[in-house]
Amino acid sequence: MIEIELDGKKVQVAEGSMVMHAADAAGTYVPHFCYHKKLSIAANCRMCLVEIEKAPKPMPACATPVTQGMVVRTNSEKAQRAQKGVMEFLLINHPLDCPICDQGGECQLQDLSMGYGGVASRYSEEKRVVFHKDVGPLLSMEEMSRCIHCTRCVRFGQEIGGVMELGMVHRGEHSEITTMLGNSVDSEISGNMIDLCPVGAITSKPFRYQARTWELSRRKSVSPHDSTGANLIVQVKANKVLRVVPFENEDVNECWIADRDRFSYEALNSPSRLTQPMIKQGGQWQAVDWNTALGYVADGLKRVIAEFGPQGVGAIGSAHSTVEELHLLAKLVRGLGSQSIDFRSRHADFANTAPAGRARWLGLPIAALSTLDTALVVGSFLRKDHPLFAQRIRQAARHGARVYSLSASREDWAMPLAGHLTALPSAWHGALAEVAAAVAAAKGVAAPVAAQPGEAAQAVAAALVAGEHKAVLLGNAAAQHPQASALLALAQWLGEQTGAAVGYLGEAANTVGAQLVGALPGEGGLNAGQMLSQPMKALLALNLEPVLDAADAAAARAALGGSGLVVALSPFQDAMADVADVMLPIAPFTETAGSFVNAEGRLQSFQGVVRPLGDTRPAWKVLRVLGNLLGLPGFDQDSAEAVRAEAIGDAASIASRLDNTPAAASGTPVLRQGALERVADVPIYATDSLVRRSPPLQLSADARVPRVGLPSSLWRQLGLAKGDKVMVAQGQGAVLLAAREEPWLADGAVRVAAGHPDTVALGALFGPITVEKA
Repeated sequence: MIEIELDGKKVQVAEGSMVMHAADAAGTYVPHFCYHKKLSIAANCRMCLVEIEKAPKPMPACATPVTQGMVVRTNSEKAQRAQKGVMEFLLINHPLDCPICDQGGECQLQDLSMGYGGVASRYSEEKRVVFHKDVGPLLSMEEMSRCIHCTRCVRFGQEIGGVMELGMVHRGEHSEITTMLGNSVDSEISGNMIDLCPVGAITSKPFRYQARTWELSRRKSVSPHDSTGANLIVQVKANKVLRVVPFENEDVNECWIADRDRFSYEALNSPSRLTQPMIKQGGQWQAVDWNTALGYVADGLKRVIAEFGPQGVGAIGSAHSTVEELHLLAKLVRGLGSQSIDFRSRHADFANTAPAGRARWLGLPIAALSTLDTALVVGSFLRKDHPLFAQRIRQAARHGARVYSLSASREDWAMPLAGHLTALPSAWHGALAEVAAAVAAAKGVAAPVAAQPGEAAQAVAAALVAGEHKAVLLGNAAAQHPQASALLALAQWLGEQTGAAVGYLGEAANTVGAQLVGALPGEGGLNAGQMLSQPMKALLALNLEPVLDAADAAAARAALGGSGLVVALSPFQDAMADVADVMLPIAPFTETAGSFVNAEGRLQSFQGVVRPLGDTRPAWKVLRVLGNLLGLPGFDQDSAEAVRAEAIGDAASIASRLDNTPAAASGTPVLRQGALERVADVPIYATDSLVRRSPPLQLSADARVPRVGLPSSLWRQLGLAKGDKVMVAQGQGAVLLAAREEPWLADGAVRVAAGHPDTVALGALFGPITVEKA
């Protein structure tokens, strides 16, 4: 530690720190624009000039290292004169358009100009003009004359996003920020540039001209999308959500959120919102009141049980639903005498469950991802599946961590990778077994599975054996894989032998919570795969779009078409209108209280921030009333807190219930050797009902109509050229889609997205597939 004197106070900071860090430690504010605690130091705005004793001129606090005994004055006449001079230069070309600027009221330049700006300008020449840029549906760069060249956006892209989509061109007064790789900004975390921009140069395009910042009320919430559990500030005006920004939590999302966390709120005001209960009569939907709708459902369930027994009733909930909702759904089904309750609609290996009352989880704190030395990521489209986890692992890689992937695709994760194990899905178990065999040879122990490790597997093994902070992370595709149990067993063996943490990245906001509250089939109950592949006498679907969310979309459509009573609890009228008999409007996360348990096992609760739309009701209340109508005991809770206490118990006990102990592995090969195999990703803006209905997200590059990805060998074999289409067949279905050559795919792999309307005619996420040139 080094001690300096700052404005007359003694301050101790670590060696290598800058004066700005010392000021932060002392609670002293030094004006700045380009400095940001999460970005590299650029020192190009010069607003943070301070006086340092014995220095011939003012020095930038952000880029001046501390030395023992240094004397710093941040508020002296010399420092203030320098800061005011910089402010005058910054304002020379800045347009005087604060009244029409979306940044007005929360603008760093506006704030600092009050303290350091002059009352009149001495500059009489023409101001420079920078033409606007259209960079996509999310960011607005239409007033780039406001830019002060702090380069925060440029550094964010390079260092946090991993892609330099923006950069500075030209010199002097001709300098401007512009796109570097194309005409749009397509990063999955690009919206953070809005928060970083200290002026009104980069603003939110969907929020543009909607409200003034002082008109908005602010409420804390939690993202309902991926397993990070990003903390949010939801901003509201006139009972309408108008903006979502990050709430800083260093242990979870730091100060970032993904674009789907930021812009999915646009779906909340979608015309497809279901605002009153509806019953299908004679093939036509009729709006009814809640008493009629719930009475109809209760009577229907009683008739099914009387005629077919309790086993005729089943329920599937989405892991994007809250702890409270899933608990009451499971309690309702079990109260009726059925054990058919599940949330794993995209899974194939249903034997891969934690012991009763326990849950699969990340295996380490989220914050620890940033400090890993070695990571092996198995079966994940990491960058799009988990944008914020990818960002943390990217930071580890930038600091020297060795990151390896095992998947069917060597796609760009926007980070330096030490190596790839590229294999067809049916060969993932064999590839992981090779790594285990190499570790066994290095440790002098018996391998769990006989295998001959190749060079790539040996490199992964050597890194796992040598590293200090290391992890084997199983992605969404590994969790949904037909051999999920076998993959977890090998991963756990690797963890035991190398000291690596082992865990699942997690598919949805409440995947861990769904397991903890027992939203899993009991003895004799049907799992989600069975309920979505055979007609049910009665099926409750909570916050689900079964066809888009199923492992086998074609089978799900056929099963639902032949089912008896299908009850959809959904915020959206088009989610299940074609297959449901009753639609009950439930509140999305902004209109209800609830809790999610994120990948690391952190329970996070939130309150509704706006009143429910129309006759919408919180799902936990709907399930409670339905339980009462069915005469079931234990449905007398009067608050979400009471339901949560019953569902989770003591939140402090969650840590003791997290368990990645593998179940018995079947080891059955997925496919016959030599077949083309489907590789199915769920596009980032097709993962749940909210992002699917957010107009700005659906206009982005990641929401384009899916194309069939083919490896170079198959591309040449079929004689394809750019722009050609192919007929893809799987099971009983076939679709015609545009093709794209993807040299990074494993030979024999065919990449076709799931969760998209254009591909629902196809079969399972994993399995044989055929491709023909159209």
